[in-house]
Amino acid sequence: MQTIEQIYTAEVEEKKSTFLAFLCPMRDFESLHLKLKQEHPKAAHIVWAKRYFNEYRQVVENNSDDGEPKGTSGPPVLNVMRGVELVESGLLIVRYFGGIKLGTGGLVRVYGSSAKEVIANAKLIPFVFKERLFFRTIYALVPRFEHYTSTQNITVIKREFESEGVHWEIEVSAVEKEHFLLFSQHFERDGFKLL
Repeated sequence: MQTIEQIYTAEVEEKKSTFLAFLCPMRDFESLHLKLKQEHPKAAHIVWAKRYFNEYRQVVENNSDDGEPKGTSGPPVLNVMRGVELVESGLLIVRYFGGIKLGTGGLVRVYGSSAKEVIANAKLIPFVFKERLFFRTIYALVPRFEHYTSTQNITVIKREFESEGVHWEIEVSAVEKEHFLLFSQHFERDGFKLL
């Protein structure tokens, strides 16, 4: 399985119609969809497909033809994503109609090729399941944990500074969790507590 870390774009033209493809991480999908609707009010359609994991680590898939003939746009985009095992990502395609009808076969082909084009431009990375860890440190330990998370490339989701210390939320893979727990156990008597 593969995923992406940023937004990628591509443009395809077919019989005077323009197809603007956007590939994004799932965390950006809703905001990007809203932004595209605002930035492209004259677009005929904004077709999309997405693949992500639910809380049971099952792949959830969804797509929309957004007014194109049923099955001619969303499903071909979703099939391209399946083909490269792309997860935790969404793909949106903005279509500006050029006046020439493409027919159902033409629509299937051009939406699929638009999806392939934007994926070809993207830097795909192996997907790794991550989980969130919550812990608390006293203020004296903050520099050590800041140093550890930055040197180990651990994603810090949130820090809340309170009177008794700092509440942390980090995101780690199974290997990163194992290393983090080994590192942090040395500070349990000094003011570290896993929540």
